[in-house]
Amino acid sequence: MNRTKRIASALAAALVLSIVSSAQAEDVPVRAATATDVLTLSSANGFDDTVAKLAADVADKGIRHFATIDQAALARGADLPLRRSTLVIFGNPPLGVQFLQSNPLSGLDWPVRMLVTEDAAGNVKVAWTDFGAIARRYDITDRAAQFAMASEVAASIATAATR
Repeated sequence: MNRTKRIASALAAALVLSIVSSAQAEDVPVRAATATDVLTLSSANGFDDTVAKLAADVADKGIRHFATIDQAALARGADLPLRRSTLVIFGNPPLGVQFLQSNPLSGLDWPVRMLVTEDAAGNVKVAWTDFGAIARRYDITDRAAQFAMASEVAASIATAATR
């Protein structure tokens, strides 16, 4: 890349960064909070209660809990603004490993991740990736019963967390 293109590229990057920083500082969303193949449920509970109920239902079902990541705390540690956001990672290895047996790349979406978020108005949601979409993404056609079971269990956990 020649010097003029490098300078133009650097200026464009600085402009984008300035726009994004300004939008975040004013609490204006940079992008709409939507995603393809993501399921969401609105919670009748506060943020902390929703996270606690989600974790409790995972434990009650005997599902392995891998991690809970407070993404807002990570953002604060980096001096960046972020509304409350906690990622809960869990799964049933005997079930999930079957997806990896069919396509090892499906490990990018396994174990299960559920995200609890809170918007500016205090509305809490639980979100997770649709298992049908995961099956399609990795072209897994030999595990329909397992994907149906994973879908049912995920919906059950999200429902328990949001009631």
